Amino acid sequence: MQRIVLLALTLGLSLAAALEGRAEDFPSRPLRLIIGFPPGSAADITARLVGDAMSQSLHQQVVVESRPGAGSSLAAEFVARAPADGYTLYIGTSSNLTNAATSSNLHFDFAKDFAPITPLTSLPLILAVHPSLGVSSVRELVELAKGKPGELTYASVGVGTTPHLSTELFSQRTHIKLVHVPYQGSPPAVTDVLAGRVSIMLGVASTMMPHVEAGRLVGLASASAKRPHIAPNLPTLAESGLPDFATEVWFGLVAAAGTPRPVVEKLAVAANAALAAEAVGAKLRVQGFEPLGGSPEEFAEVIARDLVMWRKAAEAAGLRK
Repeated sequence: MQRIVLLALTLGLSLAAALEGRAEDFPSRPLRLIIGFPPGSAADITARLVGDAMSQSLHQQVVVESRPGAGSSLAAEFVARAPADGYTLYIGTSSNLTNAATSSNLHFDFAKDFAPITPLTSLPLILAVHPSLGVSSVRELVELAKGKPGELTYASVGVGTTPHLSTELFSQRTHIKLVHVPYQGSPPAVTDVLAGRVSIMLGVASTMMPHVEAGRLVGLASASAKRPHIAPNLPTLAESGLPDFATEVWFGLVAAAGTPRPVVEKLAVAANAALAAEAVGAKLRVQGFEPLGGSPEEFAEVIARDLVMWRKAAEAAGLRK
């Protein structure tokens, strides 16, 4: 028995030493960075800007590979089943968590099957209304909606998306009843809001703010924890009477669960250095992104917190399937 224990300890130490040795040499070949959306999407923009900068510091090419489908779940499952060696990475998004909150048919568990590395970027959400609604603040919108329960409509870019669940969360927190009008993507949703066929939309700031600044829509608030650079003059929903309200579309770097900790740390350092680079930050901000960054532990906390939030919102809205 004692010989078995000693053998197990020896093998364990040998394995640990081997993993540590591989981590020191990491990366020794190009890395694959998988996204679950088409080229030109927000996830793709984040991946290419950050990936290019990481290539320089890691001295290995970071190759962005698009695997769209099923709201990014196909790409996520592919990476979750990949070898846990850090060479196959994934741009996780808030969509992965809203998918988990609304669907029981996923073949992976985002919180368990991935090793968080660092949050990368976010796209702030802006609450805006058609001018014909006659409101200029969140308080006025809430008062109007309470006087017309079930009459006011809001557009979203699709059922179960981050903007959809964010609006449902807003409705729940303010105790109002809005009618959801889902669309297949942002262009048709924004078109109908601009035409006044739908009254309200919580949409990505880079899409909404040009219409707000032109007077075609009335901006009421941002949903971020703090005012984003693209909308500094709009209050946040927290400032508008909803304490601790904070939602946004975010993108973060993850690897398969079980990836050695030294590899995760090396990737986190490279990604944070990329985000801190002035050229990368400027390119991200001009396209409406907020650069993020942080430790693996901080990113794990974001994932755990948001998953609880979205599950509660989805259950309250009857969206769990």
